[in-house]
Parts: sequence; C-alpha cells; structure tokens
Amino acid sequence: MHTDHHGGSGTLPAAGSETATVSKASGPGRLLVAVYGVFALSASARAGYQIATKFSEAPLAYLLSALAAAVYIVATVALAKSGPRAYWISVAAVSVELAGVLAVGLLSLLDPAALPHDTVWSGFGKGYGYVPLILPLLGLWWLWRYRRRIRPA
Repeated sequence: MHTDHHGGSGTLPAAGSETATVSKASGPGRLLVAVYGVFALSASARAGYQIATKFSEAPLAYLLSALAAAVYIVATVALAKSGPRAYWISVAAVSVELAGVLAVGLLSLLDPAALPHDTVWSGFGKGYGYVPLILPLLGLWWLWRYRRRIRPA
C-alpha cells in the first residue's frame, strides 16, 4: 500500500502527472527538519509553561511564543512531507516565521516595554543564539533549491 507523501488521497498520481518523489527532508533537509522539530518542541514547552504559570505578567510576549510554536510545528510537518501542497505550506510557514522574527525582534529593540519578557523571537532570537533568525533564511534557501523538483500535479 502506498503511503501518502504527495499531499493527496494516498494513491499514486496518474502517469505523466506524478509529483517529484524526492523529499525536502532528504540530505541537508533532514537536518533542517530536525532543527525545526527541536524548535517546535522547545517553543511549545516554553509557551505552554509561560501561559500556564505567568500569563498575566506578559500576555503579548507569551502569545507570541505560542504563535512561534505553532509556526514551528507547521513548518516541521510541511518540511517533512513531499509534494506541491506541502512545499507551498512550507514556504508560507517559513516566510511567516521570518516575518515574525523580524517584527518581534525589531519591536523588542525599539519598545522593550511592549515585551517585558522574552519570546523565542525577541532580539531576533538572541536567547537561542540567533538560530531563530538564521533558520528561516536557511529554510527559504533550501526550499528555493528544492523548487525545481516540484512538478505540477
């Protein structure tokens, strides 16, 4: 039985319309998926703890941490899957991540009072060695390289 790696119904596409079978998660993409997975877990744990224990201290910061966690989860799953749908979801998730890192990073520098507690993306990810800033750049580069392998269904 064929497992669904194309974002479709679980059956192989018709001859001549098959999507690329090379996974974004092969080669260096495997490391990218692993790093996204680690960030999905760590951001989820951080946001969950912050929201459960001290939400009233910095609700905006903790909701932004939860948003980061959700973006990392979507990016991880989409990067691990093959096919055009997963590709475009990956591009969207990683683009949202980059926009979030830039916006939250800038806000945390220009108006530190707006985010009295750090988020994953505060200071452009300085609390995580700037990996949150570098990761979407690497992700978009990897997806750009992978784009030639996607053929329309």
